[in-house]
Amino acid sequence: MLKTAFFSKLSKKSRKFQFAMDFTRKLSFLVFLLCILISLQNQDDIDTNNNFSSHDDKYCSLSDDESQYIFDIDSFPPLPMFATTSHVERKLQQQTGARESLKYDYYHQTCPQAERIIRSSVRDLFKKRPQIAPALLRLAFHDCFVEGCDASVLLDPAEGFHSEKESPPNESLKGFDAIDIIKSELEEACPGVVSCADAVVLAARESVILTGGPFYPLKTGRRDSVASFGEIATFELPSPQDDLSKMIESFSSKGFDEREAVSLLGAHSTGVIHCKFFINRLYNFSGTNSSDPTMNSEFVSLLRSKCNTNQASLMSPASKSQSPSQLVSSSPSPSSIIDELASALVEEPAMKMDYEGPGANFGTLYFRSLLQGRGILYVDQQLTAGEETKTWVQAYASDVSLFHKDFGLVMMKLSNLGVLTAPMGQVRKDCRKVS
Repeated sequence: MLKTAFFSKLSKKSRKFQFAMDFTRKLSFLVFLLCILISLQNQDDIDTNNNFSSHDDKYCSLSDDESQYIFDIDSFPPLPMFATTSHVERKLQQQTGARESLKYDYYHQTCPQAERIIRSSVRDLFKKRPQIAPALLRLAFHDCFVEGCDASVLLDPAEGFHSEKESPPNESLKGFDAIDIIKSELEEACPGVVSCADAVVLAARESVILTGGPFYPLKTGRRDSVASFGEIATFELPSPQDDLSKMIESFSSKGFDEREAVSLLGAHSTGVIHCKFFINRLYNFSGTNSSDPTMNSEFVSLLRSKCNTNQASLMSPASKSQSPSQLVSSSPSPSSIIDELASALVEEPAMKMDYEGPGANFGTLYFRSLLQGRGILYVDQQLTAGEETKTWVQAYASDVSLFHKDFGLVMMKLSNLGVLTAPMGQVRKDCRKVS
């Protein structure tokens, strides 16, 4: 009888203990659900890897024993990346949460041939059409200067955001089809591994080398943006018509001092400048019906021989030639795109920046020309209007090795501007649209 009473009490205690355990598990489940709801409500303030159980908050983490009674968190779909589209929200994300860092040879395990593929593709393109090199260099600048090096400039217009391609400063950008070629080669070798953002900056570096500029080391591991920033591009990209103070302010807003600004503008050592960007300096500068008085008179005559007023009227937005993307089909083979780039582009009247011919002295002609009043763009010639900027123009004109060193350093800085790294952003399979 005593034995029966003992087991009866033990059974009651066991039931109470079991009830307590069940209650604890249910309470843990409710707390976990509450954490999820709070996280969803404040998703812009949490790490975008969406691994709720990894947070340090002791109330929102579960032990191994507790988690088996709930569900597999990894089975949940990721939070929608399009939730973060404004540059303010994006900067908040960049400042919070654990993120990967850029690394040298980031793809050494996942795609060891990545940089070799990019180098080979750019060189093949360059053989067909040398002007692709400055186009890729300019493309990288326009991408990185607007919300960082995230390949946002490559996105085609889509419902929900204004493409950077549609902003006025980007209307004359070229090189998109070249990036398509590079990306297709990368996808064939390593599907879904190498980002478009890395492809853009690495292609720009190869372009600098091909036009006589310096090699500079680059870390990789950038991720691609899921948004485009058309309005920001319209107002933040420097203009060819900027005076010295506005140019300095523009570069300073991105963290570049005057020396670095002068060095970056040295990228104008290569490529062509279409007449529409400087025609006013030749015929009606500041409404004077005359040329810019800071320009060398012989140089004005040379430019007028390339660009007359009739040609300038042809360069209005309504009558611009088709862009490369309009000249090729939506899904061409890489070899066919190369042929299209080489032969189908309609050239606008323009002046070569390296009008004395390309060579090893990348930058020398550009800076010497500024000291002679032979700068093609107004913003370039303005570099001689300031004491400090002119000092660096003189230094680079007389010492090409100094310019190459500074240019390499500033391109490294530009290429690391505002980058996205995992788990932020994504790796697009098609650089023109969000995956």
